[in-house]
Amino acid sequence: MKAFEKNIRKVEPYVPGEQPWQTVIKLNTNENPYPPAPGVAQVLHTMDADRFKLYPDPTAGELVKALADYYDVSEEQVFVGVGSDDVLSMCFLTFFNSEKPVLFPDITYSFYKVWANLYRIPYECCPVDENFRIVKEDYFRENGGIIFPNPNAPTGLYLELCEVEEIIAHNRDVIVIVDEAYIDFAGKSALELIEKYDNLIVVQTFSKARSMAGMRIGYAISNPLLIQYLNDAKYSFNSYTMSQAAIACGVEAVKDKEYFENGIRKIINTREWAKKELGRLGFTCLDSEANFIFATHPKYDIKKMYEALKNEAKIYVRYWGSERIEQYIRITVGTKDEMDALLGFLEGYTQK
Repeated sequence: MKAFEKNIRKVEPYVPGEQPWQTVIKLNTNENPYPPAPGVAQVLHTMDADRFKLYPDPTAGELVKALADYYDVSEEQVFVGVGSDDVLSMCFLTFFNSEKPVLFPDITYSFYKVWANLYRIPYECCPVDENFRIVKEDYFRENGGIIFPNPNAPTGLYLELCEVEEIIAHNRDVIVIVDEAYIDFAGKSALELIEKYDNLIVVQTFSKARSMAGMRIGYAISNPLLIQYLNDAKYSFNSYTMSQAAIACGVEAVKDKEYFENGIRKIINTREWAKKELGRLGFTCLDSEANFIFATHPKYDIKKMYEALKNEAKIYVRYWGSERIEQYIRITVGTKDEMDALLGFLEGYTQK
C-alpha cells in the first residue's frame, strides 16, 4: 500500500442492475414499462434551450409546489433530490449521527449498508422472519435511527400501516425513515402519519409509478424542521442538484393524475396475472405488492435459470446469490407482451 492510500476512504460500492443497450427484454431494475405522462414529452419538445445556460432554481420551487399541492402539505414540508437515492443519502448524512446503531432489515435495499459505511454510521441488521417479513418488535429497542422500505425490496412485501406506526411510536427519540419507492402499487402510505409524528420522514420517487427513472427525481415529506435540516445539508453539499429539464418534467408528471393512476392499475393487473402463471409453472412467489415479483422454484437452480434467461432468451431479471436469497430471482413487471415472452421461455425451461 502506498502512503497516500492510508488516507483514502474505501467503501464497498452498491452494485446496480445491468443496463444493457442491445435489444433485450429488460425486467431487472424495476423500471416502469410504460412512458411517462404525455405532458412530459410535450414540455421537453417545447422547452427553450436557452434556459440551459442558466443554473436551475436551487430550491426546485415549481416542483416542490406541485408536490405540496398534490399531497396537500405545505411547501416547507417537501424536499426534492436527484432520485430517491440522493434524498436517502442526504437523510443518512443529516440524521444518523449517533454512536448508536441505525437499524434496518437484513434483506432489504442494499444501498443502506453502502451509505452507512460511506458516512461511518454504525448499523445493525434486523433479520426478517422465515417468510421474509419485517419483525416490528425487533425495532423496539435502543438505536440511532431506523430505515426500512415499504413495500420491502427485493421481497415486495408490504407492512400494514398500523405496524409501521408501532415502529414509529416506539422510537420517538430518533428519526424513522420509511422508504416508499413502491408504495403506489401497494397499500396505505405512511404520509398519513406525518402530522402525528415529528420524527417521521417519508421518501418517494418518480422512478417507478411515474415512469421517470431516467430523469432522476425523488422527494421526502416530513415536518418543516426536518426538511429545513435536509436543505441546510444539501446547500452545504451541492446547491444545484436538479436540472432545469428535471424540474419542468417533474411538474408535468405530477399534474396528470389520471394517467398516473391508470398506469398503476395496468401494472398491478399484470403483476397478479403473472404471479398466477408463475405458480402454474411450479414457482413459489412472495405476495409482492410492488412492481416486481420475487420468485423461486423448488426443482431448479435459480442461478442457472437466471443465466439461461439472459443468454438464451435475452431476458434480464435480477439475481443476487446473497445469503438467504440465493435461490430467488426478482422479476420486474413489464408489459403483457414482455411477461408473455418470459413465461413462454420459463414454460419450455421447466419442461425439459
